[in-house]
Amino acid sequence: MNTIREIEKINAQELERGLAGTAGSWHSQFAHAPWVYVGNLDHQLTEGDILCILSQYGEIEDAHLIRDEETGKSKGFGFVKYEDPKSCILAVDNLIGVKILDRPLRIDHVENYRLPKHLEEKEKGNQLAAPGHAYEGQQLANQYTLEKGQDLFAPPSDNLSRERRKEKKKKAKKEQKKEARKRDKHSTRKEKKDKRDSKRARLDEKSL
Repeated sequence: MNTIREIEKINAQELERGLAGTAGSWHSQFAHAPWVYVGNLDHQLTEGDILCILSQYGEIEDAHLIRDEETGKSKGFGFVKYEDPKSCILAVDNLIGVKILDRPLRIDHVENYRLPKHLEEKEKGNQLAAPGHAYEGQQLANQYTLEKGQDLFAPPSDNLSRERRKEKKKKAKKEQKKEARKRDKHSTRKEKKDKRDSKRARLDEKSL
């Protein structure tokens, strides 16, 4: 959230000073950088959703949604490469803080981004692929269609809300168990202390 506010503040200051779109703008240092970072993404969003959101500001050449290597689940952030670096400026200026599934987007320039080695090898293979097959085998689609799309600017769905409620309940149960163990531990210590005190009292009585 601090990054979002900082970028919004800088953009507002540039507009006031008339620096927006000039060589004095903070964007100018990234004039030749075609990559942007996209963060704070809901975990149910796919590469296709990201392309849908960011393509309104220019042609996208590549997109890399970071996923857990074991589970394949999105980690909630990724990187997008535009054909024209100028599109990065438009995306950063217009999408920063925009809520997608009730989460404000974090989007920023990336000066030197390099794909992980295994993805670089895939990219080399994709260069030889037939037109329209660059993302073959990747999860770009979901259950939504052109006729029935997902409202990315709407609050979280009922299914998502239920999942979050389940997670909260699970977390609450863990906390309850933790507290119960603490109480049991404290109770056991108290019992042992009471026994020791009782034993000492009996010994004192005998010694009298």
